[in-house]
Amino acid sequence: MAISNEASEASSWIRRFTPLPDSDARVVCFPHAGGAASSFVPLSRALAPGAEVLAVQYPGRQDRRQEPFAESLTELADAVFDVLRAELSGSYAFFGHSLGAVLAFEVARRFEEAAPGDGPVALFLSARRAPSVPHHDRIHLRDDATVIAEMRRLSGTDQSILGDEELMALLLPVIRADYKAIETHVTPPDVQVACPITVLVGDADPVTTIEDASAWRAHSTGGTEVRVFPGGHFYLDAHTDEVAAEIRRAFTGRTHDTALAESPR
Repeated sequence: MAISNEASEASSWIRRFTPLPDSDARVVCFPHAGGAASSFVPLSRALAPGAEVLAVQYPGRQDRRQEPFAESLTELADAVFDVLRAELSGSYAFFGHSLGAVLAFEVARRFEEAAPGDGPVALFLSARRAPSVPHHDRIHLRDDATVIAEMRRLSGTDQSILGDEELMALLLPVIRADYKAIETHVTPPDVQVACPITVLVGDADPVTTIEDASAWRAHSTGGTEVRVFPGGHFYLDAHTDEVAAEIRRAFTGRTHDTALAESPR
């Protein structure tokens, strides 16, 4: 079942945990597979009062749990673009984590195609290899035990949740649908955006190597920087303030350097 047109209003899709209606800077945040808008509450607080965070809530989870999942990442990107183009004005940037990184890239492409020169000021792509890197991921086709094992490996979900069979029975359809969307999505390897990209990755990420993350350089004509943080796939949990500082630079001026740059340890 496709996303319902009735669920396309901003009130369904966008969460403002720290509302700043007078802010001239906004950051749209795209969650990981199985994730929800609430995962960006800490980043929203860290960026206030300088920038307002608009966290995207995908259908099929939390208060949208009765809505059908997106059948593809393309469908999801189209729906998010339709919502955001009526919401964004002034300067804005996108931050996407894991699945959200590819989704942020796809939505940025749509903004630039609709109005060249008027897209996001920057893309922050976290914990995800570039789409030009070959892969054969098929987690969405595996049994429940394998999906749960993958979640344990990524260390982004509380172990007590993973051990709760009733709760996991509710969560697994969401997670599997998200994995299907990202694992079956195809981005042409030569696709580029004009805005600058900052790549963020943990030095111990079990699924995204620094080399694979750095391959995002091929997808921007505006320059690419790579920031490496201590930690795994969810390094962001321990480095919210440092990531917020990186995002602020998008609104205060930055130097584009395609060389690998590591954040202070």
